[in-house]
Amino acid sequence: MSTLIILSVLPLLLLYLGLYKVQKALLPVTLIGLLAALGTTIASYTSQDLATPVYTGMMLFNNYSVVFSAITIISTILILLLSKGYFERISSHIAEYYAIILFALAGIIVMVSFYNLVMLFIGIEIMSVSLYILAGIKKTDFASNEAALKYFLMGAFSTGFLLFGITLIYGSTGSFNLEAIRNWVVSNPHNVDTMFYAGVLLIIVGLCFKVGAAPFHFWTPDVYEGSPTLITAFMSTVVKTAGFAAFLRLFSACFAPVSDFWVPVLLVITIITLFIGNITALYQQNFKRMMAYSSISHAGYLLFAIVALGAGSASSVVIYATAYSIASIIAFGALILVRQQYGSDSFESFDGLAKKNPFLALTLSIAMLSLAGIPLTAGFIGKFFMFSGALLHFKYVMVLLAVVNAIIAIFYYFRVIVAMYFRDTERGELTVPVFYKLVLGLGALATILIGIFPSIISGLL
Repeated sequence: MSTLIILSVLPLLLLYLGLYKVQKALLPVTLIGLLAALGTTIASYTSQDLATPVYTGMMLFNNYSVVFSAITIISTILILLLSKGYFERISSHIAEYYAIILFALAGIIVMVSFYNLVMLFIGIEIMSVSLYILAGIKKTDFASNEAALKYFLMGAFSTGFLLFGITLIYGSTGSFNLEAIRNWVVSNPHNVDTMFYAGVLLIIVGLCFKVGAAPFHFWTPDVYEGSPTLITAFMSTVVKTAGFAAFLRLFSACFAPVSDFWVPVLLVITIITLFIGNITALYQQNFKRMMAYSSISHAGYLLFAIVALGAGSASSVVIYATAYSIASIIAFGALILVRQQYGSDSFESFDGLAKKNPFLALTLSIAMLSLAGIPLTAGFIGKFFMFSGALLHFKYVMVLLAVVNAIIAIFYYFRVIVAMYFRDTERGELTVPVFYKLVLGLGALATILIGIFPSIISGLL
């Protein structure tokens, strides 16, 4: 668990650097620390997954944890590469930004590695408290303050559901340990009491809030829109990936034997999430708000892996989460540049972008195509794996409804492409800094490579 130790110590080092006004060292030290954490994570990967629980059975850092930890760390590195000069425009005290992001990442590592429900709760709370602060960190911005307040109030409410659910599971099984809970369920297949089922439902409510699934999504649009764009990118990608990793780990490890009870509930939530996310995104005039509703719809697609729980669910989530994270980072990176140049998040800000900066328009187009699930992109492969897993479990109606939603999504994603290539504007040129070119270029390349050669990551789990 060297990764967790590095990510816990690194924020403290950054705070000391900020205290002594070594501002220029903050980003390089952060990136070096994250690369070290990534290195220790990858070194833990083994061809035969023989990992055993650590910290007296509280955590299990197996290949599942390694892969999801690597995805979240790489996504954080890409997001922070976009931060050069970004936080300086918001505040003169920027060490806190990096430190809190890394504290959130430490909580995320706990979330994807838990082997005890107590550690799940602790990981979620470390992450959530950090995000409450990050959402409102622009103290002079009313929208940012409003986003933080809404997120905090609704987050505290959902935490109550999650904690109560964990309590009921403990009351039924007598343990917080995942293996002990599973053994209890397997040994009592026909004697599972009502309290256990109630606990499962409450945990679903708490986790669905964290991943932004409907009808527990009400916080998502306002929080995404009001938060600083870079923080929105972090919440939309790293946090969502961690949420689904924890969701899948818990339900596959403990609740699979009683899937007949909770699958219909998640099936309804999945369908509602898809329709609310996609239909509402159609009416948005603001790019950032459109991405918020888009993230809700993608939560619906990711729920497929849990509804159609099986041996391939983990691989499906890895591929989909990777594809979605890369495309979203490109999209939010482009939005930061457009907003800095033109001062607006509206779709009109992207008019004629292909003439102003062909590279930026091309990378953003690849991201939109991937999010829409167009062939030869990573997003298509992600949807293919999700739909295939659902079809293997005879979820034909759900897949049909998901295909309808994918067609709806094409409209609002292509709206951005149409604005960039088929509309003109009198606005001036737009320049792309070196770090942005690196992140956008690598992201676009990875999107195409995964779309053509999905075996790059599909065989990791």
